[in-house]
Amino acid sequence: MTEQNTKSPGFWGRIWRQFRHYKLGMVGLVIVVVMFLVAFFAPMLASERPILCRFDGKLYAPAVIDTFRQIPLVGRVIFHSPPFNRASFVFKQEFNPRRGDWALWTPIPFGPLEMAALPLQSPSRLHMLGTDEVGRDILSRMIHGTSVSMKVGFISMGIAVLIGLFFGAIAGYAGGWTDISISRFIEIIMCFPTFFLILGILAWFPPRIENVMIVIGLTNWVGIARYARGEIIRLRGSDFTTAARALGAGHSRIIFRHLLPNSLAPVMISVTFGIATAILVEAGLSWLGFGVQPPDPSWGNMLRSGYDNLFTAPHLIPPPCVAIFIAVLAFNLVGDALRDVIDPRLQGSMK
Repeated sequence: MTEQNTKSPGFWGRIWRQFRHYKLGMVGLVIVVVMFLVAFFAPMLASERPILCRFDGKLYAPAVIDTFRQIPLVGRVIFHSPPFNRASFVFKQEFNPRRGDWALWTPIPFGPLEMAALPLQSPSRLHMLGTDEVGRDILSRMIHGTSVSMKVGFISMGIAVLIGLFFGAIAGYAGGWTDISISRFIEIIMCFPTFFLILGILAWFPPRIENVMIVIGLTNWVGIARYARGEIIRLRGSDFTTAARALGAGHSRIIFRHLLPNSLAPVMISVTFGIATAILVEAGLSWLGFGVQPPDPSWGNMLRSGYDNLFTAPHLIPPPCVAIFIAVLAFNLVGDALRDVIDPRLQGSMK
């Protein structure tokens, strides 16, 4: 009998193999993937522009172009052709089937800013979640609000990861007074109530979504830094670090090539929970008027609009509430499953 050499799945392969046994974690992951797809394909799911159309004898794909222009830098090379490049052009008004025009509409043929019907209409066959106080389709705004929440969650935590890994790696690797100074600085930041700190900072800047993402990222890095510091301290005395140092590797190479890649697993737990927190914070800021500003859609300002019309249009309240709850729950389920998989003390909990 011959022995067969099987390739090791590696650390992340083992994590994924064990993660799949957590049913709630997989449910959360599926919800996260669906929300990400909805966020990216929002212009092709709900828009006043068609996916594909024939207008004045030419073919156009305005919703498709809107979708791919969301990708960074792609918007610099892909442009709308006339007349769709004009902000004043409204396809529904210019659409004329008598001259051969036709259109393949999005599943929700209403834009998030389009006044499509009478204000405060109850859910109907045409507007499945009803309309808001100015006649905009709620379902369309919910779909585009998903894009805002995903951007806030991932971009803000991306900023937090860069800052947290930087300070955590330096503190863990250098040790001594450097470690003490950075650790005390982290503890000082942790003493401030995060939400009120964000409010205090945003009070000095215009209420824009970009500012919200930056401020959330600048105030949510301390947990990542502590995780990274602990892992770097644990790994800096390992055999592979000693071997790299003996081979003449510099400090930056040891940190970025060997230590940080091997310390990312516990950091991912903090990132997952951080995204859920960022979504909640953005909703709270938009509710208070410091986040996404009307008429742009956000789950937070939609909830505020529903509160303002609570007794005249109660159908405005449930959609953003349910969306925020499901999004936060999904990321927390993924984070719980990752924590159980990565923490060796909890490895047997799934059996």
